Amino acid sequence: MALYFYQAFSRDGKKTSGYIDASSTAAVKEQLTKQGLFPASITSATKEGSQPWWKKLFEAPITVKDKILFTRQLAVLLKAGIPLVQALELLTEQFKGRFHSILITIKDDIKGGESFATALKKYPKIFSNIYIQLVRAGESAGNLEVILDRLVNYMERREELKKRVKSALMMPAIQLSVAFAVVVFLMVKVVPSMTESFVKKGVELPGTTQTLLSISNFVQAYYLPLIIVIILLVLGFLYWKRTEAGARIIDQIKLKIPVIKYFTQMNAITQFSQTLGMLLKSGVNLSEALDIVVSIVDNRILADTLKKARDKIIKQGKIAQYLKQTKLFPPIAIYMIKTGEESGQLDNMLLHVANNYETDLREYADQLTKKLAPAILIIMAILVGFIVLSIVQPMMLMMEQAGTL
Repeated sequence: MALYFYQAFSRDGKKTSGYIDASSTAAVKEQLTKQGLFPASITSATKEGSQPWWKKLFEAPITVKDKILFTRQLAVLLKAGIPLVQALELLTEQFKGRFHSILITIKDDIKGGESFATALKKYPKIFSNIYIQLVRAGESAGNLEVILDRLVNYMERREELKKRVKSALMMPAIQLSVAFAVVVFLMVKVVPSMTESFVKKGVELPGTTQTLLSISNFVQAYYLPLIIVIILLVLGFLYWKRTEAGARIIDQIKLKIPVIKYFTQMNAITQFSQTLGMLLKSGVNLSEALDIVVSIVDNRILADTLKKARDKIIKQGKIAQYLKQTKLFPPIAIYMIKTGEESGQLDNMLLHVANNYETDLREYADQLTKKLAPAILIIMAILVGFIVLSIVQPMMLMMEQAGTL
């Protein structure tokens, strides 16, 4: 069986297109004819790269939610005793577009004699290294459905934590952006008209009002060059951020800003402990597990630190001792890992450490959102208050002048 992309016409002349899983183009024509369609073109769409680039632009991306749904449903089918190939055949109908094509290719590869993990490895941008290694471990141990359940739990927790942290950091940025937009509106629309009326009535403008008026005049006179400069700076920053040097500098900065440092460090600890614990529990050897764990840590500086520790651990096998030298893990985490190492329960203890710090990270994110809200309001009040004061002062002077006449 292979995947084909077709374009056809219905009996009333309407053009339609889609994908069909069939053994040959003749079988596709037969299926289309039974549906009352007249095929115009049929092309192979089994391989991901066979579609034109312009069609890929309009395809829906494969989300983490899609992968979680696929993994959960596959685990359920395997638990019910359905063979892997048959389970994949059933699941291909649940997904559309690119994911549908990929799943059919994976199913065909398995039919051709490849392992599930090997078939997944052809799509590294879709299925992560940890996903592939866990599937390989599950295939070797004969408990793939158990491993898939662990993967679902892992992906759900990582995604929920990522959203929680991102929300805690994004809300202040959004509030400040709104405050900035309000200030710009007041300076461009309100301040000029108000100060113009004061000048016409001969009111002497205070220093704050004159300063605000100068800024307002500058923005109005040079708003187009300012917009162009801002756009160029943003584009330049995004390009620089993608370079290795730029990314490393940004990662260094993240470790110096107090709040962001906490999120970055705790997230690295949680990632390391949870992933290593799950890999070891699933039967992946320590050396390979450490390679995978180090590769998924987001921060390059912390990843380099863990790489040095990994090399020492692989040589001597003393995990707690060399993790302590990184100065990344808190003392309580090192103690728990050492206890697990000595008792032969390292995998369970690593998962316990991950659970503890994941909980701390969630609570910190929730508290941060609550604490930052008043601070943002104060900043907004100061900015808007300065503008209001600059407008009110001339009004007070005008009323005093009118009272003396």
